[in-house]
Amino acid sequence: MGRVVPLGDPETHFWLTRSMGRKMGVSLSEAMAEGSLTPQDYAGMVTRCRTCSHVAECQVWLGAAGGKKTPPEFCCHANLMTRLAKH
Repeated sequence: MGRVVPLGDPETHFWLTRSMGRKMGVSLSEAMAEGSLTPQDYAGMVTRCRTCSHVAECQVWLGAAGGKKTPPEFCCHANLMTRLAKH
């Protein structure tokens, strides 16, 4: 039997996901409009974020001044955000 992972608040993780993109210069809305990201992929990103145990670290990273082009190592979206930032 698999391990049950508690999910965090959907609204909090929606904004964390959007903020991560914004901090990296990625508009997730534009990525969907361009076809680089499907709505299902976007929903999956928020759901994966809800399983993350690094919320406090994420909030600190997001609150730091300046834009970043490299996501933190702990981010479950690191690879996808990096790919979208290069697109």
